[in-house]
Amino acid sequence: MFDLILRRATLPDGRTGVDIGIRGGRIAAVEPNLPGEAGPEIDATGRLVTPPFVDAHFHMDSTLSYGMPRVNRSGTLLEGIALWGELKPTLAQEAIVERALAYCDWAVARGLLAIRSHVDVCDPRLLATEALLEVKKRVAPYLDLQLVAFPQDGVLRSPGAEDLLRRALDMGVDVVGGIPHFERTMADGAESVRLLCEIAAERGLLVDMHCDETDDPLSRHVETLAYETQRLGLQGRVTGSHLTSMHSMDNYYVSKLIPLMAEADLGVVSNPLINITLQGRHDTYPKRRGMTRVPELMAAGLTVALGHDCVMDPWYPLGSGDMLEVAHMGLHVAQMTGSDGIAACFQAVTANPAKLLHLEGYGLEPGCHADLVVLQAGDPVEAVRTRATRLFVLRRGKVVSRCAPVQAELDLPGRPGAVTFTRS
Repeated sequence: MFDLILRRATLPDGRTGVDIGIRGGRIAAVEPNLPGEAGPEIDATGRLVTPPFVDAHFHMDSTLSYGMPRVNRSGTLLEGIALWGELKPTLAQEAIVERALAYCDWAVARGLLAIRSHVDVCDPRLLATEALLEVKKRVAPYLDLQLVAFPQDGVLRSPGAEDLLRRALDMGVDVVGGIPHFERTMADGAESVRLLCEIAAERGLLVDMHCDETDDPLSRHVETLAYETQRLGLQGRVTGSHLTSMHSMDNYYVSKLIPLMAEADLGVVSNPLINITLQGRHDTYPKRRGMTRVPELMAAGLTVALGHDCVMDPWYPLGSGDMLEVAHMGLHVAQMTGSDGIAACFQAVTANPAKLLHLEGYGLEPGCHADLVVLQAGDPVEAVRTRATRLFVLRRGKVVSRCAPVQAELDLPGRPGAVTFTRS
């Protein structure tokens, strides 16, 4: 006896006509024509059923704060950091919680059930840290929120930042973060990588570092990150986010760098919506795209995820928590428009970030959590192409969001009465 059966699903690996039996909040069986009865059943009618979307890089403390204290006129990373610095002293914990919870509502409706959020710890009050720890507790029944202690102003550059970061970790923040390219010198940046990786090793924590988020091809802190990862035995536990300087590096140096990253088993998160918005702002023409070398890193065997990074904050005025929009932009900028490339970008917003977050029980195998999304699409390529509607979102086997299929009614002589923008 199952609590719920999803009938006639198409899976991301191409299997069709599959039934998914759920019991006790976990997947109990995955097979065609599943025998047995359940209370409710959901007929997927051949549509794509996938594990939930996962965002491996986000800033929930600043989300939905667009225009506060004013709009980023230059559109640059540094003006965004300056605006956030002006906003921080005026923040109220209740307002951060309210905005974050509102964003989590959006996320669930988009089938996004796990988020790694960086939280700025360069505030002596640790206001945002307290706020997001409260949010993490409140959303736990329906969303996994993993927090990164992020010294936005530089762990060495900002007075007292190391102590604040340690305090945030003591409070229950999950991951050690950093921003070496924002330190005062290249040497300080390298020293910050060493220091932060040692803190993570001492505490048995993961690392996720904003690294080389710049157009400067000489910003090479990811090389130090790979070295420290190996020195401290942190392979498979360290992620480098952004890595936009790799877009501007010469190919000879990259031919050395990528194998070093692969030896260290570094994770990589690229944030296509934000990287192509913030980078290249000092160029005339040709303008650099600024996104890191996603297909080359994937080809080298690294686990690469695509993150949303920002939604309606000092750095980015758009966004709605849609990881299919992230994948859609990523495949365009990376020129991954072949069917294999599109499918890889779908993996980069599902299974790959789940691996980077070390999520337990993620997947479609028996024993995995029954966290599932039914999409108005027949396969991952169609899902990305149409930014498919999330028809059902399940958390631990219970429907937490549903949406009617999208279609447009037509009144055209000799043509169908409606279109759904799918091929089925």
